[in-house]
Amino acid sequence: MTVLAANSAKPDRLTAAQRVLRILGVFDIENAALSLSDISRRTGLTLSTTHRLVNELRTWGALCRDDDGRYSIGLRILELGTLASEGMQLREIALPFLDDLQHAVRANIHLAVADGHDVIYIESLLARDGVPVPSRLGGRWPMHATGTGLVLLAFSSQDFQEEVLSSELRRFTEYTPTEPGALRHKLAEIRRSNVAIIANQLTYDARAIAVPIRGPRDQVVAAVGMTVPTESPSAHALVPALAATARGISRTLGAPSAGSVRGRTAQRIRGVHPARTAGMRPYG
Repeated sequence: MTVLAANSAKPDRLTAAQRVLRILGVFDIENAALSLSDISRRTGLTLSTTHRLVNELRTWGALCRDDDGRYSIGLRILELGTLASEGMQLREIALPFLDDLQHAVRANIHLAVADGHDVIYIESLLARDGVPVPSRLGGRWPMHATGTGLVLLAFSSQDFQEEVLSSELRRFTEYTPTEPGALRHKLAEIRRSNVAIIANQLTYDARAIAVPIRGPRDQVVAAVGMTVPTESPSAHALVPALAATARGISRTLGAPSAGSVRGRTAQRIRGVHPARTAGMRPYG
């Protein structure tokens, strides 16, 4: 459930704006289309209030209605989302590097940033024949269940890590880590190795590999990841290409540890081909 939907304030004490935000907040990746009664139930608003506000949101373009009478997020919200300058600037900088990486390894590629206890994919490039994953542009997932999320959590403050680990950690498969002690060990390992490699934690038959992206003060500002089939024998061989991509993006963002941009901008992942990397083979 989203933060907005989980708001404990009673519906009759909400302002008009809070009621509207509560309605928008009930939609997520697992509830992309909801009936009017579903929205009313999940928000705690009366059916008449829900009906009135949903119609206003639909008229404005924030919601749309399908032939079955179910509602989903409208294009007006997507339009507003493109104005989120911080994420979109990062996306613009990263996209050429991500394109080059996908052409080299032909895997699903994701660019993620942190938002609360979740990660949001601000770019998601799905390979035509890549392993099926539920990821999409704008998708939101709990940090503990994804490779990019674990990277962002590993390089966050100790206080924030404990805040996440002490919260209710949802289990998506039997491999999803939900035990705080095991997660602390995993986060320490990621900090040492600078890479997260996990399998079947969010969905079956997929292995995720993720590394951090650093900003001007070398702080981790995002994570880039890829997904390949679980049975892939060369997941570790893909780490250098992924790390080169992250280093190129970090360098462009001005991260001191990524080195100078001068004379090296052209050395993006375009120059890394699977056939030139020992043990690496293209996917898809």
